[in-house]
Amino acid sequence: MEKDYKVKLEVFEGPLDLLLYLIKRDEIDIYDIPIEHITRQYLEYLEAFQVLDLEIAGEFVVMAAHLIYIKSRSLLPVHQQAEEEREDEADPRWELVRQLLEYKKFKEAAGHLGEREIHQGNLFARVPETPEVQTERPLVEVSIFDLINAFQKALKRLNKTEDFREIFAENYTVSDKIEFVLKMTVSRIALRFSELFATAASRTEIVVTFLALLELIRLKQIAVAQGEEFGEIELRRRE
Repeated sequence: MEKDYKVKLEVFEGPLDLLLYLIKRDEIDIYDIPIEHITRQYLEYLEAFQVLDLEIAGEFVVMAAHLIYIKSRSLLPVHQQAEEEREDEADPRWELVRQLLEYKKFKEAAGHLGEREIHQGNLFARVPETPEVQTERPLVEVSIFDLINAFQKALKRLNKTEDFREIFAENYTVSDKIEFVLKMTVSRIALRFSELFATAASRTEIVVTFLALLELIRLKQIAVAQGEEFGEIELRRRE
């Protein structure tokens, strides 16, 4: 593996986006967040970012510290907490819930405005004489969190069947795996994310292949989409 190779992926989502993603994925009630569960899931994502050596904003680390703080408060008996914390009888999760609800509201409003902008842009569009038949199902946008989620699943599947003899002889490079991904993907033909890692023999091979995929996405050579939210990710070579 190329130790000096670093994928510079633009991550526009922040820590609140990740929390909302986990809450929605795991079907959690935002008003009653199981702090131990959500903290564990959040830290697993940070660990994945670290394994992949991806650059992340410091806000993610700050949020991790805040989640651990809330978790510690919820575990400690009231008489063992600091005096100022004992005086605050409110649920320590409430401030986080308030931030999430407020952020979710503005994010949904921004999405609605974006949809209206697209609609307005199509109002005076010329209607073709022969309308095209929509044969493919609508695709759902894929975020970096969806990609990391799929990456974690690939690692977990490997952990059950990994042949440790392969580890000592492996010699993978991101450049080689970029060629591999391009050979596996064909324009207009969907390749499932899991198929890309079907022959991976070790954790390192999965990591390097995933880094190659991220680089191709950044270079806009590979397009990713989902048939449904949280569904299987599909890869296609761009035209």
